[in-house]
Amino acid sequence: MTFPNRRHAHVIGLGLIGASMALALKQAGWRVTGEDASDETLTLALSQGIVDAGEMSDAHTLVIIATPAGAVADTANRLLAHFEQADLVVSDVAGVKSAIVAEVTDERFLGGHPMAGSELRGLRGAREDLFQGCNWVLTPTDTTLPTIYSTLHGILREIGANVVAVSAEDHDRLVALASHVPHLLAGALMNEAAHAAQQDAVLLQLAAGGFRDMTRVAAGDPTIWPDILFENRDAVTTTLSSLESRLARLRVALLEENRTVIGESLRNASEARRQLPGRALSSENLAYLRVEISDQPGSLATVTRAASELLINIYDIEIAHGIEGVAGTLLLTVDALRAETLHDTLRELGFKVASEQ
Repeated sequence: MTFPNRRHAHVIGLGLIGASMALALKQAGWRVTGEDASDETLTLALSQGIVDAGEMSDAHTLVIIATPAGAVADTANRLLAHFEQADLVVSDVAGVKSAIVAEVTDERFLGGHPMAGSELRGLRGAREDLFQGCNWVLTPTDTTLPTIYSTLHGILREIGANVVAVSAEDHDRLVALASHVPHLLAGALMNEAAHAAQQDAVLLQLAAGGFRDMTRVAAGDPTIWPDILFENRDAVTTTLSSLESRLARLRVALLEENRTVIGESLRNASEARRQLPGRALSSENLAYLRVEISDQPGSLATVTRAASELLINIYDIEIAHGIEGVAGTLLLTVDALRAETLHDTLRELGFKVASEQ
């Protein structure tokens, strides 16, 4: 299946992420329409040129659903049932994936989540460069079509995002620790400081860089978070329990003046923080892998997840179609310094792989 060269996108939900996506796509040369539950928001988006019109049609080849997480599945299923064209790619930006992916089984849907944001809210915070250098998670399943994946991957790379592929379940477990619990902690710390400042007003004037860094995300839009946290409550509560145990050990160490425990905790944290991977940069030293994939369910998901688990960024992905029941060949563009690692891993997983420089 090949897709026509049409660049018409529709964004549902024109908050910070949706409006920023509209701007990013327009900068990349797309015609973008949009809709929002608020007529006032849509009118403002039209007047500011964030979207070109407010109605979707059969001409659209991409739909981004940027509604609250709890509304994504119903919105996607309703839209996919109405529009039958095979070249339609539908994705979302919700911070929780398992429930959505389980409820939307149409093969034209591919769940997504950009790890980007801003303290500003709605249209006021929308930026065309919001996704430059950010990690955008995709959650392919065993039924994901290679053409759907490669098309969306290419669009996200076009707007500057680095694409990471994991299962929906792994996404929710990992993002609980990387995003959801930090947001709760930032809010709790900010609330504690605000409460203390009622007695000591000078406290907030003493808030230095460390405090401001730790509480920065607390300034984000609070209306989007209840849906996200409730949808991912199992992973979030598990992570909170583990963190509570760690804090309890530190509290005991402080009471007992246990310098060893405190020192090890701070040293380990310092070393781990320095080893955090930086934002991926475009590399001119690229290599190309040709990966033969069969028509067996899950082949594409296995390849993309393997790359993500190895922290290897796929800069580009194309499909060379096969015949007689063979889905074809994946053409992967990766950092030349990591190509051999991915090559060997995919071969161990049973794929036929050829390398090119």
